[in-house]
Amino acid sequence: MPMSSADTGPPDGQAAAPLPATPGEAAHVVKQEGRLGAAFLRVHGWRLLLVFVGLLLPLWGFGAMADALHDGEVFVFDVPILEAIHSMASPQLDSAFIVMSALGYGWGVVPLDVLLVLGLVLRRRMREGIFAATSIVGSLLLNVAAKHSFERIRPGLWKSVSPAETTYSFPSGHAMGSMTLAMVVVLLCWSVRTRGGWSWRWPVSILAAVFVLLVGLSRIYLGVHFPSDILAGWTAACAWVVGVYGLVFYGTLKPWQVADKHAA
Repeated sequence: MPMSSADTGPPDGQAAAPLPATPGEAAHVVKQEGRLGAAFLRVHGWRLLLVFVGLLLPLWGFGAMADALHDGEVFVFDVPILEAIHSMASPQLDSAFIVMSALGYGWGVVPLDVLLVLGLVLRRRMREGIFAATSIVGSLLLNVAAKHSFERIRPGLWKSVSPAETTYSFPSGHAMGSMTLAMVVVLLCWSVRTRGGWSWRWPVSILAAVFVLLVGLSRIYLGVHFPSDILAGWTAACAWVVGVYGLVFYGTLKPWQVADKHAA
């Protein structure tokens, strides 16, 4: 059944809902989002679980293409790509990709995730907030579950200049996190139905694609991920976000739309 949209915000063409004027009002809006999120999980929780498990299965299949990820074995293209990219290493690229890698997680993606969800909630875009929060949190859980299922060790072809990594390699958390954020933003942007919103579609999509590619490249350049880790992370994130989008916006109502209260 489609989610109720009575509190999702104003329809296209009208002024956006004002931000809460007081901390108490902001807390009320956040609680309202929490109640709607709980209602969403009661209705669609089993479907989300199916999507979650359905994504783990292809990841297991992806992993099985290498004889034994648990033992650190790699796809045929992993080592040649790593060595080719490492051959271009320089102090300038080291510094640039260390920064890019940091932006792909703790310095960039994580703060933007929080700001995106809070911004949508405080603007009373409840369904959009549920979509973003479910996509982001679910992607994180999917990544952790996959990492601990495979326990693939990280590449050790050279000593990396990046800070020490203590988690498993497959799939890449940076790749999944950056792709999840990019997909959420792009899907919401392409659903905007105003002329001003349309003008942002391609710039946002191109910027998101470049960011995701640079984050993935940074992890390969730094030698902390195999290329197959990055590909698996991108694939899983895309499929997960699209699945969540289909559940949250199931029915006729799409992002930024509200129900016609006068409809029969």
